[in-house]
Amino acid sequence: MNLHEYQSKQLFEDYGIPTPAGESAQTVEEALQCASKLGGDGWIVKAQVHAGGRGKAGGVKIAKGEDELKSVVESLLGSQLITKQSAPHGQPVNRVLVASLSDIASELYLGLVVDRASRRVAIMASTEGGMDIEEVAATQPKKIISVVVDPVIGLQAHQCRRIGFNLGFDALQRKQLSSILQALYKLFIEKDLSLVEVNPLIINKEGNLEAIDAKIGVEDNALFRHPDLEELRDPSQEDEKENIARQFDLNYITLDGNIACMVNGAGLAMATMDIIQLYGGKPANFLDVGGGATAERVAEAFKLIVSDKNVEAILVNIFGGIVRCDLIAEGIIQAVKEVGVKVPVVVRLEGTNVNEGKAALADSGLDLLAADDLSDAAQKAVAAVGGTK
Repeated sequence: MNLHEYQSKQLFEDYGIPTPAGESAQTVEEALQCASKLGGDGWIVKAQVHAGGRGKAGGVKIAKGEDELKSVVESLLGSQLITKQSAPHGQPVNRVLVASLSDIASELYLGLVVDRASRRVAIMASTEGGMDIEEVAATQPKKIISVVVDPVIGLQAHQCRRIGFNLGFDALQRKQLSSILQALYKLFIEKDLSLVEVNPLIINKEGNLEAIDAKIGVEDNALFRHPDLEELRDPSQEDEKENIARQFDLNYITLDGNIACMVNGAGLAMATMDIIQLYGGKPANFLDVGGGATAERVAEAFKLIVSDKNVEAILVNIFGGIVRCDLIAEGIIQAVKEVGVKVPVVVRLEGTNVNEGKAALADSGLDLLAADDLSDAAQKAVAAVGGTK
């Protein structure tokens, strides 16, 4: 789950990380009130969306005076901001952050992520702040400093100093960086985060460090421990189908193909999508109904699938282990009848009570295409949509 910048900065403030003063606003009137509280005659206005690259897409603007502030906020609120990291149709701008302007001497990058190779938290820093870190990694990899933190002993002072020296900081800046890094690491661990990014971390005209941007990702599987963070979720920034799926404990991700997949098990779902691609098709989604799939959940899964207008065929690939194939077959029959599926449905069942499951499908009177194995199922699904695309 991602947080908005204004939410991330509030967490930064809670952990003592220096950020420019600012407040969020959902209306022009609120934005003007924010500016009045901040004082001054100029402010930076940032669209609050879950997508990077806002500045290049016109989502970050400087406003001089109240008239310009009003004009900028009016142009952003209610718009769809399209960035290279957003959905193709953009992300809705329902809120803006109005913040004080900072005098920037230089920009740097700072980030914390989970390094799956080492199974530890990695800290990345670079003098190339304000740029896409992926671009820096690809074109100037030596510009990225990386430190891996031992989870037993935690972030060490010498690691902070090493990063500071490599960034060319003076003694005071190294001390400030050490304080910021320790706070960020504490925040990362205590809140079960998956990502923290400060881009840019600036050195201001006084020579002090300041986080003028903040991006936080929270580990979804740990949200049960953090109801306060769960409350910060913004459904408007997420795929509508994925939000519905979450309510029924379905793992669903929208893709751009035309063959929908319904599978029990994440690994099997990945294999199903791969084999569809192998035979020239394009999966329309990743959908894992889980090992304990019930007829009700199968029905909800079908509803999600048919709500996608791009879907021209459905491939159901179920391995009956914990749940018997005959029960899954009943769920499929019930779902097809209830939802009124009008596209070809290819069903591959394997596992416990597979013969009973296949018999139930055959006797249902519904237009269901039975498959002998996964390869057969994929080929039939691809053929059902007219072959390769």
